[in-house]
Amino acid sequence: MDPTQSFGADLADIAEAERRPGLSRRQWLASLAALGIAPSALATIGGSPAGAQALKEVVLANFGGDAVKAFTEAFVVPYEKRTGGKMVIDGSGPSNGKVKAMVEARNVTWDIIDSGLAGTGELGPLGLLEEIDYNIVEKSKVVPDFAYKYGVVNYMFSTVMAWDTARVKQKPTLADFFDLKKYPGKRMMRKNSQAMCELALMADGVPKDKLYPLDVARAFKKIATIKNEVLYWNSGAESQSLLRDGEVAMGWLWHTRANILKRDTKGRVDWTFEGGLLQPGLWVVPKGNPAGKQAMVAIASMQAPEGQISLLRAMGNGPANPAAEPTVPADLKEVDPGSAANSALQAKIDAAWYEKLGAKTNQDFLDLISS
Repeated sequence: MDPTQSFGADLADIAEAERRPGLSRRQWLASLAALGIAPSALATIGGSPAGAQALKEVVLANFGGDAVKAFTEAFVVPYEKRTGGKMVIDGSGPSNGKVKAMVEARNVTWDIIDSGLAGTGELGPLGLLEEIDYNIVEKSKVVPDFAYKYGVVNYMFSTVMAWDTARVKQKPTLADFFDLKKYPGKRMMRKNSQAMCELALMADGVPKDKLYPLDVARAFKKIATIKNEVLYWNSGAESQSLLRDGEVAMGWLWHTRANILKRDTKGRVDWTFEGGLLQPGLWVVPKGNPAGKQAMVAIASMQAPEGQISLLRAMGNGPANPAAEPTVPADLKEVDPGSAANSALQAKIDAAWYEKLGAKTNQDFLDLISS
């Protein structure tokens, strides 16, 4: 079991919490793991006839709830229209442990997984993921920094700073986060080293484009200066409630939760992308996936800007395709983490560093905050 909630899992919680009254929750294929591969109807790929060969069904695993509905509208419906193939969603939650068990048992039922750096970093080096086929998936349709060997960006999110304006009268800096005299009150961090180290280093004066390789000792030393005044969150809902209920004066959390807080508190809680960390959600493909290369065709289909803007509107995920930016509606531009204006304010996470040192750093971080 993963020690802290992933961003993808939190999106499912947000979608469920934000569900409009009277809108039925769409549960998809609770027994999906027991199904075999069902061929779809005759189809076309990218507008070209596929002849007499039926396309294999593609199974996409995410974290359930109304996130299934959002992914269906953004990705499934367009894919099926473009190709004539079939895509279904399993919302049971694709933890790293489940993926590892499936691949090692040679009983893989998923083709595409909504994952992140924790997924590629742990599973890729163990040989449990397929390499992304960039002859099918187009690198020109993603931010170059987020196209990896074992995963490709599907959406973007940020870890940002938020604050209680009743206690912090002016927009604080990352350095102010550590100044308990200037701004008294508890602070809030995620119970995971990812992003916490980067924000601590920037608060200590490291330029956002000079973060990697992370000086972990320096980050830990900075965090240790206030660790007795920090409350730690495991889930996005926890981070939201700690700020909403006034238990902390400032906190580091996902931009999606910060935006909800600002809305629900009518601006009493505010936040900024400035000094944040831009991070990718990733499509990954488990080794030996039943649909084979059709998974790559599906990922390529999901690179279309229209679907990614639909996901931004539904859940706050930033589009991964730079071509989407000119058509993002005006009311969504300020909350799009990957826009040119907002990404310029942030550091960008380094996947290669996390692949090598992420797991050890996180364990050391947990030891630090619990000592």
